[in-house]
Amino acid sequence: MSVDNHEVVSIYPFSAEDRERLLTNAGECVLNWCTKDEWPGGVIMSFLWAKGSFWVTAGVHRHRISAMRRNPKVSIVVSGSCNPEGCPAGTITAKGHAIIHEDRETKDWFYPAFAGRNPDKDAAKRFEKQLDSPLRVVIEIKPTKWIEFDGTKFALDAIGELPDDAKGPMHSADAERMPAALKKLGL
Repeated sequence: MSVDNHEVVSIYPFSAEDRERLLTNAGECVLNWCTKDEWPGGVIMSFLWAKGSFWVTAGVHRHRISAMRRNPKVSIVVSGSCNPEGCPAGTITAKGHAIIHEDRETKDWFYPAFAGRNPDKDAAKRFEKQLDSPLRVVIEIKPTKWIEFDGTKFALDAIGELPDDAKGPMHSADAERMPAALKKLGL
């Protein structure tokens, strides 16, 4: 049986291997936070996936830093489109808590790891030196919830070639909210 609509998508999570491949290779994310006046804000940032957390950096004077100090609840969105050669198709959203690090030990670990992804070792060293500014902080985002969409699984299901055991369980949006919405529409 193939998919006949694009409504039930929570059943397409990434495998653990593909999730790791996407998070390791994408390199860019959208970091979202809530402003003081309760408006969502977001910015595209380079990130490092390490130690089970997302790691980004910014100057302490950026509005997002004071917003995350006030309310550490954030989300990160990563798309395989950022690096189609090294990433599986699809997206991952992670809800999590931001921890702002200002200590030397974290900076000494993070800057070389972050800059060192550049295969040009001289450029990586220059970038590492540029990062090491007295204004810069390192933000760790510890994921607490994952929302995933494996586009390859969806495409296979659309043509009837995805085995049922490759699907994940329906999330409440599809299992509970969608039937309620259909009922409300008289469908």
